[in-house]
Order: sequence, then C-alpha cells, then structure tokens
Amino acid sequence: MKKIALTLLLLCLSACNAPAPVNTTPMATRRNSSASPQPIGPQNFDYYLLNLSWSPEFCHSHQSAPECGRHATLVLHGLWPQNSDGSYPERCNSAPGPANPSQYSDIYPDPGLLEHEWRTHGTCSGLSPDAFFAAARAAFQWFVVPPKLAQLNAQISLPPQEILSLVTESNRSIPPASLALSCGNNYLTAVEVCLDKQLHPIACGPVRSCRANTVRIPPP
Repeated sequence: MKKIALTLLLLCLSACNAPAPVNTTPMATRRNSSASPQPIGPQNFDYYLLNLSWSPEFCHSHQSAPECGRHATLVLHGLWPQNSDGSYPERCNSAPGPANPSQYSDIYPDPGLLEHEWRTHGTCSGLSPDAFFAAARAAFQWFVVPPKLAQLNAQISLPPQEILSLVTESNRSIPPASLALSCGNNYLTAVEVCLDKQLHPIACGPVRSCRANTVRIPPP
C-alpha cells in the first residue's frame, strides 16, 4: 500500500508541476474550425471583398473622424458582397441594422459608417445584422498587419507587389491571388482580401489592383 501511495503522490507532483499546455494550432486553422456565418436569406453574390483601409491616408483629410484619434494602421472599412463578373449588389432591402450598434464600436467607432455598411452591403449578405458584423469582425481580427507597416514612424515608398509580399509573409494562409491593393494619387488607401462565404481566402476575380510603380505609405 505504501508503495502504491508513493507512486500516486509522485504522479500527482509531476502533473501539478508540469508546464501549462501551449496552443500551437495556427490561427487560420483555429478560425476555420469555428462556425461559419449562417445565412437567414438568399446570398445572391459570389464572394466577399474584405476592405482594410490605410487609416493614416484617410485621417489626413478627416482628422475629426472618430477613428482618427486611435492612430491605427489598417482598419476595417467593410466586408462587401461581390460577383465574379465584376459587379456587386448594393442596398438589397430596407431591413434595420443591429439593435445595439455600440457592441461593434471596436471595429466601427463611427456609428454612421456602421449604418452605411449595413444598408449598402450588409443587406445583400443574406445574414442577420449581428451575424454580418460578427463575420466582419472575425475576418478583420484574423488579419495580421505586417510589422513593417505597423511600426512606421516616417513615410516610405514601396512597389505595390512588395507591399502585398509583406502581407503574405505575415498572413501565410492568404495566397497572393487573394489580395489586391488600392491606391489613390500614388498613396496607399487599402489592402483587400477576397474571401468565400465561409471567410476562407479565394482567388480574386476582376478586382482591380493598384498599378502605380511605387506607393507612398504615410505613418500613423
């Protein structure tokens, strides 16, 4: 009996002193294992375009906007239903937005933008308001801003393809074919990711990417 008791004691001490388990599952795998957005209506589109705006460029001319006090880098503009032929649905019905918009203030600090995104794009998703914005939040939080862009303290200029390469280096589950870059007057305006209806990266259709030789990137 004493031998058995000693063995049990040693096993207990070994288990109690063992290091806590570490979750080594890649982020993309964990995201894919979560429940996909469940539609409540028809989804008359082919895929989503996740638009992530470069906040410093927007805030240069919108300094009083609610999100501009955060000195953020890439921020969520929207999750937009798109069609493979280059068209996209808009304002599909007059369904009201979420009952409690403030619960999405982490992704939309401006309630007016949240309402616009619902009316213009969310009503075409086939999802309820809460499911639509939960999907947008999940897609945004899954994306990793490249460190070189997140840590900018001075304006830099890079070719569009180099910017997208930085994105794929930090987001290994996003293939280059799923990405597009948006620019205006040779300034970075957005990074875009093409996603299927379960929020998995897919090849973009006729989404136009920035054709500038180099793109200026202002710091936060």
